[in-house]
Amino acid sequence: MHTPPTLRMTKQRRIILEELCKLKSHPTADEMYHILRKRMPRISLGTVYRNLEVLSESGIIQKIDVGGTQKRFDGNAELHYHVRCVKCNRVDDIDVPPDRAIEDQARKRTEFTILRHHTEFLGLCPNCREADH
Repeated sequence: MHTPPTLRMTKQRRIILEELCKLKSHPTADEMYHILRKRMPRISLGTVYRNLEVLSESGIIQKIDVGGTQKRFDGNAELHYHVRCVKCNRVDDIDVPPDRAIEDQARKRTEFTILRHHTEFLGLCPNCREADH
């Protein structure tokens, strides 16, 4: 877990990061709030939102935008891909090596400075697939 030199790692941020890194479920801020209340009963929902934003803006965690629904957060800030269920919005990591070549191709075709890319696979999770049958 890398902390940028300009970010002050408060006790609340450290606990939020610890709890997020334990999860593979890519929780929303609301879900994190309920989890964190077990360790910090007095924490507010606003504090959770603000600190998740600060941690994601600093590159310590990822904020995952799943198309109009609540943002989800991932304790793994390394480039990796996600798969999202189009029915229930469950988000999982998918074990596919990141394609760095696509960034090189994009750099050659734009005047933008490419920082990174985001790829999301869409499908039906096992639960929703079973419910459809």
